[in-house]
Amino acid sequence: MTSDALKAALAQVKYPGFSRDIVSFGLVRSAEFADGTARVALALTTSDPKIPAHLKAEAEQCLRAVPGVRAVEVTVAVTAPKAGGVPVGGANGNLAGNSGAPKAIKFAVAIASGKGGVGKSTFAVNLACALAAHLTARGRPGRVGLMDCDIYGPSVPLMIGLHGERPNVEGENTIIPLEKYGVKVMSMGFLVDDNTPVVWRGPMIMKTIQQFVQNVKWGELDVLLIDLPPGTGDAQLSLVQTLPLDGAVLVTTPQPAATNVARKGGLMFQKVNVPLLGVAENMSWFLDPAGNRHALFGEGGGQKTADSLGTVLLGQVPLIPEIRAGGDAGAPVVVTAPDGEAAKVFRAIAEALLAQLAAKTVPAR
Repeated sequence: MTSDALKAALAQVKYPGFSRDIVSFGLVRSAEFADGTARVALALTTSDPKIPAHLKAEAEQCLRAVPGVRAVEVTVAVTAPKAGGVPVGGANGNLAGNSGAPKAIKFAVAIASGKGGVGKSTFAVNLACALAAHLTARGRPGRVGLMDCDIYGPSVPLMIGLHGERPNVEGENTIIPLEKYGVKVMSMGFLVDDNTPVVWRGPMIMKTIQQFVQNVKWGELDVLLIDLPPGTGDAQLSLVQTLPLDGAVLVTTPQPAATNVARKGGLMFQKVNVPLLGVAENMSWFLDPAGNRHALFGEGGGQKTADSLGTVLLGQVPLIPEIRAGGDAGAPVVVTAPDGEAAKVFRAIAEALLAQLAAKTVPAR
């Protein structure tokens, strides 16, 4: 009996209030089998005393059903959540909602891509600004957050006009996120200077992402967007193990070189039980001075990717100089040209995303 076999059985145990299991949440610290006994150690952060007992009982029941298991020993280590922070492992009411109580971060959504160079961070910044404008117009200002988890190449500070800024610290270790255009922002770019490369291995990346989740005072948010680095490595796995995600949006350009890798990114999220909210196709077409459209990177790639993953195409963002110029100047095109073609696309994607999230039903504990 292998550890993987025991974890496969434990993957049937869902965390209360979520469709995700305790394995994908990273709550299983060890799983061993010897002399007919399955020994499992769980570790979680929660303020609800009912959850550890519930998970222990569910884990024991699943393990007893495994052929060859004669005895079961399940231990649960519980850590109280830090004040002002978001708990690890989907733990207390700040994220999940205890007994129907409102949570501080209503929805957490990852913005991901399979490969670099597809404009993911540009997309994330403009989407965040579009969401903020939409919610502000409805009397809910300051309800959007943007967490830049691209540890090696953080570009969000430049694109949103906060380059060179530093966040304040409250108390011993609580970081106050910076705010621009109605979006609360946290990024590695705020913590290192331009001449300091981040040369870290996986464990350091995991620790930083956990701190961004736990030690940043986000306050009450309707949506927290998480800008991930490209690929399916440590940052992505750390995030899904740390923060209960309500979904992910994949960003790709139309050509197969991008869509083939984007599909793999989508499969990764499906493997860890994070629902795909849709695919956004960037650099879809170029409009020349005569008004003719040119598909410089091919056509249909975003729709094919969405179809292959069983999700929807949220929208197609045109390739126009104003988007690039706005990012370089720290003035997103959604803000500077709200009536332009690009801004209309970002607003439509923002509204479609909010509609999907609003339709999600999370059972109360």
